[in-house]
Amino acid sequence: MGSLLTDIGVAVFEPSGYLTAANVDSFQEELTNFVTHNPCRDFLVDMHQVEFIDSAGLMAIVSAFRLAQRLNKKLSVCCLSPSVRIIFELSQLDQALEIYEGRQAYEASVDEKIAA
Repeated sequence: MGSLLTDIGVAVFEPSGYLTAANVDSFQEELTNFVTHNPCRDFLVDMHQVEFIDSAGLMAIVSAFRLAQRLNKKLSVCCLSPSVRIIFELSQLDQALEIYEGRQAYEASVDEKIAA
């Protein structure tokens, strides 16, 4: 799993593979540290390399989302594969999190907010 800083000042976290109970502890630790110790205020979890997510993986994302809120930061998600998107929709997380089709859609949203 990796992270990077975009040219618009957004920290991007890129998990990969399967996010399940088998590896959720390391995923949650990395994501928590990423949100806690990064000076950025906006975070994007780019899920383009995630093949599968279970309830444990979803809870790790929810936990990071709540942490970001407590720290007055914002966490969004992008690039969900159809099978992962269904999991988000069935759990109704698509109602709580801002989910973008891709990074370009996210960046366009940020640009609109800056212009407003």
